[in-house]
Amino acid sequence: MSNFDRQTELHTSATGRGRIMAMDSAYDVDERNRERDVCVNSSYCGVSPVRFIGEHLPRGAIGMDCAVGPEGSAIAGLWYLEALGVTAAVADVMSAHLGDGVHLYENGVISFFNQLAADCGVETGMPVREAARLLLEHDPAEASASEVTNRTIMETSADGRHVIATDSIAFGTDEDVDTNVLVTAGHTGRSAVEYLRRCRPLGFICSDGGRGLDDSGMAGLFIVEDEGMAGATIDARHARMGSGLSHYHDGVISAVNAHAAACGVEIGMTAARAGSLLLGR
Repeated sequence: MSNFDRQTELHTSATGRGRIMAMDSAYDVDERNRERDVCVNSSYCGVSPVRFIGEHLPRGAIGMDCAVGPEGSAIAGLWYLEALGVTAAVADVMSAHLGDGVHLYENGVISFFNQLAADCGVETGMPVREAARLLLEHDPAEASASEVTNRTIMETSADGRHVIATDSIAFGTDEDVDTNVLVTAGHTGRSAVEYLRRCRPLGFICSDGGRGLDDSGMAGLFIVEDEGMAGATIDARHARMGSGLSHYHDGVISAVNAHAAACGVEIGMTAARAGSLLLGR
């Protein structure tokens, strides 16, 4: 029996872009899926099975999160595939049967996805059947690394200033100078200082990077304090580094400089609340 015989066609694009194919294992992905099919496979999405998917570069892949596991091992393949240009997502393992691709397609609920899938409109809590059709019918925007900033306005003041979430302080712009509060997702070590000086936001909240030896992950917080900048850091244990939106929604303040403290920002406060306080400087 060939690999192809272990695939079940569930939907064919009316535009001829490809098909949604269900399979019980990631190891059943076939060369005939290359660059055209979305492979709904009821395997975990770790690096080992994803190597097989990556060999054939399908249009998209949806697997299972298998409770994520230590160090995110059961979903690490999402970013392996992202690096290969493959849109990918996983479903909550409690929403569908492991080892049954058709059941995953019919009953699965999305729990995690990579940036390329997000660009296609995939969201947490979406049915797998809906996510699979989005991956089939949409292409993620082609963009350089510097263009993938996820810059998002989270709050706007009465006078038009913003709290903006973005994935790195390197993505601050001239628009932010003395105007906007930036919630970003890189560490606040000394290498962040040049970017803070470049965009000079009204306030900033970055990651503490797990603090690091001698609190090096937050050293920039106090270097720019002497230049009048108000800032705070997020505990890296609570928000995903590299995701400004996670820092805004999940972040918990771990350190503040004197100017942020003067605004009422405190350790243990949510990033969303801290951002509002900094916006009121």
